[in-house]
Amino acid sequence: MVNLSTIKWGFIGCGEVTEKKSGPAFPLVEHSKVVAVMSRDKKKAESYAKRNGIGKYYSDAKALIEDLEVNAVYIATPPSSHAEYAIMAMRAGKPAYVEKPLAINYEECIQVNRISKLLEVPCFVAYYRRYLPYFQTVKNIAFSGRIGKILSVQMRLVAPPREFDNNDKNLPWRLQPDVAGGGGYFYDLASHQFDLLQYMFGDIIEAEGFCNNMGKLYKVQDTFNAIFRFSNGLGGSATWCFVAHQSSKCDKIEILGDKGTIVFSVYNYNPIRIFSESGYEEIPVENPEHVQLPLIQKIVDHLRGVSICDCDSVSATPTNWVMDKILGKF
Repeated sequence: MVNLSTIKWGFIGCGEVTEKKSGPAFPLVEHSKVVAVMSRDKKKAESYAKRNGIGKYYSDAKALIEDLEVNAVYIATPPSSHAEYAIMAMRAGKPAYVEKPLAINYEECIQVNRISKLLEVPCFVAYYRRYLPYFQTVKNIAFSGRIGKILSVQMRLVAPPREFDNNDKNLPWRLQPDVAGGGGYFYDLASHQFDLLQYMFGDIIEAEGFCNNMGKLYKVQDTFNAIFRFSNGLGGSATWCFVAHQSSKCDKIEILGDKGTIVFSVYNYNPIRIFSESGYEEIPVENPEHVQLPLIQKIVDHLRGVSICDCDSVSATPTNWVMDKILGKF
């Protein structure tokens, strides 16, 4: 186990995700501080560093990784560079913390895992929802016996097009296959959903899907249907559509049991709804302001030798496998 006294982070990427979800949480954790940031746009890196009281900024990832003060690297870039930067960091002997999904495809995940094991340097992945109070509550209810034997999982994520989805001159990176991994918004958003489900019910060992470009707003697919089966035999199905009418907007997972049902959201954090033999109940659950805080705390504790964080690259890899199966990459 890595055993550092203080985790001195270097950020590769300082975009939107670091502004509230992650960045402010790092210095809130004891024995953790941010000492350097990097963006290919040096002015952006300088601005982020000055606004957040960070002493160093770079426009080159290699330079940040080689900074002797930096002893752990947070990678907050689009997926196409996740594996490259994670491997660079680990080869420098520095643990990596990577935004999700771990890589642009399953094969790159395997490469990251191989290097991590070979060098004995850990790589963690930002599936922070595992540790949020909201989803911990869902998991506890699901296995409390309140809804009885779990029979099936049904998932639905539907949204209207976003403002810039058909802007060829400034196409969002999530719609650029070579940057995001293909599958448009699916590869970005379904990753959290599948990670949560596998965290609750174990690895998915079978998955099939149908993908279509129904809206023709951009070149990648926008509508997806899938079925899947977990290693314990539990089955599930899902629908994603990112070009639907506003009236169809939906963010919902249903856990069906023989004595009731749990309904919850992944992105909206709507009150958890329970339908059971004892009646109907809504449970609102507050999450921390900076949602990555619980996971960052676990990673820091791991790197200090205090405890083990299981949200690593190995546990994150099955999610890429499932998404690649649905997209027909195999």
